[in-house]
Amino acid sequence: MDSPESASAPELPMMDPRVMDPSGELLDISGMNPAEADQALEVLTALRAWHQAERRMNEASQRYMKLGENDMRALRWAIAAQRSGRTVTPTMIAQHLGISTASVTKMLDRLERGEHIRRRPHPVDRRSSTVEVTEETQRAARESVGRSHAERYRVAAEMTPEERGAVIRFLEALTSTEDTAGSASASE
Repeated sequence: MDSPESASAPELPMMDPRVMDPSGELLDISGMNPAEADQALEVLTALRAWHQAERRMNEASQRYMKLGENDMRALRWAIAAQRSGRTVTPTMIAQHLGISTASVTKMLDRLERGEHIRRRPHPVDRRSSTVEVTEETQRAARESVGRSHAERYRVAAEMTPEERGAVIRFLEALTSTEDTAGSASASE
């Protein structure tokens, strides 16, 4: 007999407004037939599964490269900037990550000790330095993150233009709900 700890918890219908908002106070879906409501829930369930898969992929890449999330974000951005011919500075990394330059300095110290980056004098501004991602780290990033991004792009590329348009509109509409959710939380 399974103990409560070993049994997996049943999936709860937390995204289903028929369960979470049965009175329709937040969302009136009384005009939808049950099949349409079920399909809308399937969309959100699939999106949730994608978020979980993406999180697992990111965590696997971080473990593979033995780095934290901000380290990985900084390296991916710096690699893209380097490949675009741009000079990368610590200030630019701080702006991209939305963290302080002091935090970036600590991060770059750690990345340099791990031989992920090299710092060089800035070619124009003597008060600044540039950041270069090492060839070995670029290769490791390509093998971990690059492969998964290429596969995601392939999936999107195989869609018809109409399908891509529908997905874009859907994701943009979901993104716009952030403003509504943020203003509701702020007023509480």
